[in-house]
Amino acid sequence: MTTRTAICALLALALVAPAQAQPSRYDSLSTLPYDTGYLSKEDTRLLLDELAFQRATQTYLWAQPALNMYGMKEGSEKVFGKGYNILPIFKQRLNAKTLIATPNSDVIYALGYLDLKEDGPMVIEVPPGLQGILDDFWQRPIESVGPINGRSWSGDVGLPGPDGGKGGKYLVLPPDYKGQIPPGYFTYRSRTYGVFVFWRGFFTDPRKLEEPVRVMEQTRIYPLGKMDTAKKMQFPDASAVPANMLYPQDGTAFDMLARFIDHEYVDPVDLEMRGVAAALGIVKGQPFKPDEKQRALFDKAARTASRIGHVLAYTQSPLVKSGLWYPDRHWINAFPGNANFAGPSFNYLDARTGFFTYAYSTSPGMAVSMENVGAKYLSTFFDAGGEFLNGAKSYKLTLPAKVPAAIFWSVTVYDPLNGSGLDNGQPFPSLNTMDKPAQNADGSTDIYFGPESPGAGRNWLRTVPDKGFFVIFRLYGPTKAFYDKDWKPGDIEKAK
Repeated sequence: MTTRTAICALLALALVAPAQAQPSRYDSLSTLPYDTGYLSKEDTRLLLDELAFQRATQTYLWAQPALNMYGMKEGSEKVFGKGYNILPIFKQRLNAKTLIATPNSDVIYALGYLDLKEDGPMVIEVPPGLQGILDDFWQRPIESVGPINGRSWSGDVGLPGPDGGKGGKYLVLPPDYKGQIPPGYFTYRSRTYGVFVFWRGFFTDPRKLEEPVRVMEQTRIYPLGKMDTAKKMQFPDASAVPANMLYPQDGTAFDMLARFIDHEYVDPVDLEMRGVAAALGIVKGQPFKPDEKQRALFDKAARTASRIGHVLAYTQSPLVKSGLWYPDRHWINAFPGNANFAGPSFNYLDARTGFFTYAYSTSPGMAVSMENVGAKYLSTFFDAGGEFLNGAKSYKLTLPAKVPAAIFWSVTVYDPLNGSGLDNGQPFPSLNTMDKPAQNADGSTDIYFGPESPGAGRNWLRTVPDKGFFVIFRLYGPTKAFYDKDWKPGDIEKAK
């Protein structure tokens, strides 16, 4: 039985197995004896500890998107500073020295963080030719206030957004804003005080990155009505400074969540899970002060929950019917149909957790299926035989001729422990169309993975012998052949 098959079988067993097949720990908890209708003091303490552990584990999984975003925010602000006017740009592309979940080294990134509680409604002047996303701090695409140009919009800015790449002024309102809405803006309302500003810029020559950077540096962000007195925009070069923008996978995650909860708007839809967090001592307006015993328990819960997140990222949920791009390949589709992880009458919680374990930001443009528009993301953790990819071994991926990407394609290797780009000693842990990779006589492209070079003239992404790795294959502007499945990538094969 392969690793992949074994994991899927265990998940299915956990969902449907009868009580007698459960591990003995659960049997023990479920059969604690009653004495004249009551549980003993010792068993009462045991169950209360179990309840605290379960609540802490579920709180971590619920908060995964917010933890991911807050880790990015606090990591960025520690290095580049805090404020609506600070928009770090990875001017020389994002390399593996920046620790952040599944970055794309083959575009130019700008990542900013707004605080509508502190600064009020914000205006974002978007320059022409930009492509970007506006998410709240639960990483949900921000919705437009009423129709714009005859339709509702969600998250996308610039080329895929209401300005159509022509640029324009976006107004982002806080969730509790009750004032008049001035005309002349593309107006959105965030469901959190925190707003994530995510710009992406494309280039055709990796030696010429000035133009996408120039476009991003035309961005202006300021409080509504305060353009003339606003802080001057700053665009630090984020490529030049290492930064840790990862979220915690230990008990300190609850301290981070307490900071988030204390500052954020109370959304009525969150009251139930806020009640679960409150049972742990995380309450808006109150200090979070767990004792030594609680901290030890919460640390174990966070470590358990983060491991569950890893498993959910590479294990197919039986609820999601489109979890694989191809039935005979190991390429995973992270979106269950839409960017909000919404099902017919429920949300796909496991898919959401798995996605935000290794990634950040969503928008309709990332999930929509339109030819020559947006992007598609194919990820795999397994070789063709269903075994985890191992940095000590050598592999080959074959992309058939005429890769169906109107803009470009790329292949990137990542660290499975934290989702950051694999720090493999190469300038970037990726290979893309602009690198002009060598092709075979039939037009196909072979990409090799392994700790040693497969030889001069071959396309090689180095791996690290004592680490596993996973791969994301991106297609920007996917064409008809992708959607029709007339073209599909090979599995990653062990090199012979």
